[in-house]
Amino acid sequence: MDREQEEIQFLGLFGIFKESFNIIFSWRKIFTQITLALILPLSFIFLAHIEFSELLFYKILHDEHMLHHTREGTPRYSKLSDVISSDWITFWLFKAAYLLFVLILSLLSTSAVVYTVACIYTAKEITFKKVMSVVPKVWKRLMVTFIWNFVIVFAYNIIAIIVIIVWSLLATNEAIAITTFVLLFIIYMMGLVYISIVWHLASVVTVLEDSCGIKAMVKSKALIKGKMGVAVVIFLLLMLCSIGIQVVFQLFVVFGLAPSTGMRIFYGIGCLLLLIGLILFGLTIQTVVYFVCKSYHHENIDKSSLADHLEVYLGDYVPLKAKDVQLEHYQV
Repeated sequence: MDREQEEIQFLGLFGIFKESFNIIFSWRKIFTQITLALILPLSFIFLAHIEFSELLFYKILHDEHMLHHTREGTPRYSKLSDVISSDWITFWLFKAAYLLFVLILSLLSTSAVVYTVACIYTAKEITFKKVMSVVPKVWKRLMVTFIWNFVIVFAYNIIAIIVIIVWSLLATNEAIAITTFVLLFIIYMMGLVYISIVWHLASVVTVLEDSCGIKAMVKSKALIKGKMGVAVVIFLLLMLCSIGIQVVFQLFVVFGLAPSTGMRIFYGIGCLLLLIGLILFGLTIQTVVYFVCKSYHHENIDKSSLADHLEVYLGDYVPLKAKDVQLEHYQV
């Protein structure tokens, strides 16, 4: 990132995309290593989960169908009941293991990419070995921020459910009820998008500043003001690309719409490569957005202080004081 800080604030959608691409391309060796170590396993587990979940769920449906056509009280009925119970246990254990591994790899990947981009920005010497030694320490702070985001999303969903239940009990006119439900759903989705954007930026704040958890979320909320439109468009574009990859994978690999086994493998590898690129690009973008937001709010990023903050990760991590890391305002 060789742009002056005053220039960064003027980056729009395409400027942020171009800056992110230039960073990855200019430092492709270190990003390739990070991708092979963290993002590749994350992408593979994500897609493999779709395939195995479908197989397990299909088996459960098949066994339940057989159970419905079996007379109760027979040995076969008891055996099928036991098999279905075992299938459901396997299904949920698989889901739990998947979520655990995805969470760990997601936070590790975020730590690695954000730290690497920040080192590039501060012109610090960066090696893959150094990144991998720092990642576990940054990951602990990111977990705190993730837990707070989970709590916020959980509370938000509970409130949304209560509102819907109350409205359904009070509604008398069907047409008005449906219209209101659609409006409430749109508002609900807008809220989820906003929370997601704040959380993604808070993840960068957690790595690059001394805030984590709810403090990082509050800091992120303040930073995103003025750049919310660009952030929303970026988030939706990345989300649409992710959904598109999942749909193609399900149709042509999971459901077998590909004309041959060879084409199934082709689509599978293609989706894997696209997902890897999307995750790497997305993580780099959210770091660039952080610097854009800092510049937009006229907060001078002291590269030496930021470099010192990043250097602390190489030893035993002790959170730096705000005055050491907090980025001072500059005059335009």
